[in-house]
Amino acid sequence: MIAIYKKELQAYFNSVIGWLFIAFFLAFVGLYVFLYNLLNGYAFIGYALASVTLVFALLVPMVTMRIMAEENRQKTDQLLLTSPVPIWKIVAGKYLALVTLIAIAMSVICIYPLMFAQFGTVNLSMSYAAIFGFFLIGCAYLSIGLFISSLTASQAFAAVMTFIVVLITCLADGVASLIPSTPKAAWITYSVIWALLAVWMWRVMKNATAALIIFSAGECALTALYMLKGSLLEGTVPKVLGTVSLLGVYNNTVTGIFELRMPVYYLSIAFVFCFLTYQNINKRRYS
Repeated sequence: MIAIYKKELQAYFNSVIGWLFIAFFLAFVGLYVFLYNLLNGYAFIGYALASVTLVFALLVPMVTMRIMAEENRQKTDQLLLTSPVPIWKIVAGKYLALVTLIAIAMSVICIYPLMFAQFGTVNLSMSYAAIFGFFLIGCAYLSIGLFISSLTASQAFAAVMTFIVVLITCLADGVASLIPSTPKAAWITYSVIWALLAVWMWRVMKNATAALIIFSAGECALTALYMLKGSLLEGTVPKVLGTVSLLGVYNNTVTGIFELRMPVYYLSIAFVFCFLTYQNINKRRYS
């Protein structure tokens, strides 16, 4: 595991990707810190961090798109699959390399509250709780990107799908408030989501016919439900989008309330997607 971890980390810093990730990450956060904390005089860094969560939609695909997809494309994954190294160590090594990237950036951000404290009163416990929660959000998103990258041999497809998934989870709460609660709006929304899932299934299964059949069956069932019992769809979109939002749990931390469920929630997401990556690689080992 240590060898894989070092290899992946060196690959990021021997190329421009790792440096760009850290530079853009700190640039985005620094911009909002300037606007909120320096320009407007807020002493709490959580406001700036909560406003910059969309940065994950741009930067997570950058570092995760190649981590497994490139191995699949070059067939070097076969060397890993036939090696005596357990699969979980491969996944853990790659994931920890990703976590190290964001940890380096977050270590710089940890200096900000100490700088603010030199010029006024700063609640350091609240500030570092917000920073810790922001770091955990990044860890959760990196695990999602790792899993998506393990499903394909195309870096471009892995980047696009990771971007879409992260963007949806970032904007879910806001989008839910904009979508009407009518059955027709729910039918259209679910049809679009089902179409995107069908495209993903086509890329994973490499079988357009099977993906088309699954999409057609699901769309027919959804349309029948809308035509016959549309009232069941009413008001369901905000509830569904609320469940896929990863940022709702973090909002309490921004308001100064630290809950134990926050680290449990984000660490559970990271564990689940790392486990799914393990299962996906393990399936290929025995296929």
